[in-house]
Amino acid sequence: MIKSMTGYGKAEIQSEYGSITVEARSVNHRYGEVFVKLPRLFYPYENDVKKLVSERLKRGKIELFVQLEQAGATNPAATLNIPLAKSYYETLSALRDALGTDETVTLSMVLNYKEIFSTGTSDPLPEVFADDLFTAVKGAVDNLELMRLREGEALHADFVQRRATLAELIAQVAKRTPQVVIEYQEKLRERIANLLSENTLDEGRLAQEVAVMADRSDITEELVRFNSHLKQFDDMLAMADPVGRKLDFLMQELNREVNTIGSKANDAIIAASVVELKAELERIREQVQNIE
Repeated sequence: MIKSMTGYGKAEIQSEYGSITVEARSVNHRYGEVFVKLPRLFYPYENDVKKLVSERLKRGKIELFVQLEQAGATNPAATLNIPLAKSYYETLSALRDALGTDETVTLSMVLNYKEIFSTGTSDPLPEVFADDLFTAVKGAVDNLELMRLREGEALHADFVQRRATLAELIAQVAKRTPQVVIEYQEKLRERIANLLSENTLDEGRLAQEVAVMADRSDITEELVRFNSHLKQFDDMLAMADPVGRKLDFLMQELNREVNTIGSKANDAIIAASVVELKAELERIREQVQNIE
């Protein structure tokens, strides 16, 4: 089943050590990117969290936000590392002098370096609390995936409907194609007859001109390839693996065949079908951008 790349999931874990709340959201992206925002106490597990998420979600921009409330924790007073702050100030002043600028080194510049502050909350967490973190992350990702699957089901239904429209339109083109040659022959015969008497009409030359036209406007190969691509489209919709990028490439191939049909088939009725085919393909292509 195909999955959307957009979704939201949340999970919360309560334990004797406190509560962990994880929110996960994802949006469309050409590749797979994972961004994680953790409380300082969970910094050592950042790579493990990213790996857990990327193994589950293969495509999209995924953002994970983790909040931590420790049981019995008080709000510790912030302390300032004065020597470190002075060091930053002196370094910035030296940089200003080296660059030869007149800019003043201000307090706000020094305050950008957050490490000059400390809240005294750097004690390591119990190992079991780290396990709670991963459990909460998995729960949030589970809920995110459920939403992506639900949206994927809606997209799948839309694709099936639009695929049927494509098949109907291309069948109309295929049905119309032989008639184009017949009508061309009749119109050419009429034009020649208006210029020449029936006795001088060269049926052989007429047949030759019609054959040349039929060869130039032959779209049999394009029709076969288009229908073959539709079969690939069906196969991809049934795949369990992410197929968003494959579907995107397939839309390009389908559009290429339609463009060729439009340029070769010298017929107003086929041209109208080509316009409808392009419009439908564009609608599908826009939706494909949402697929994992």
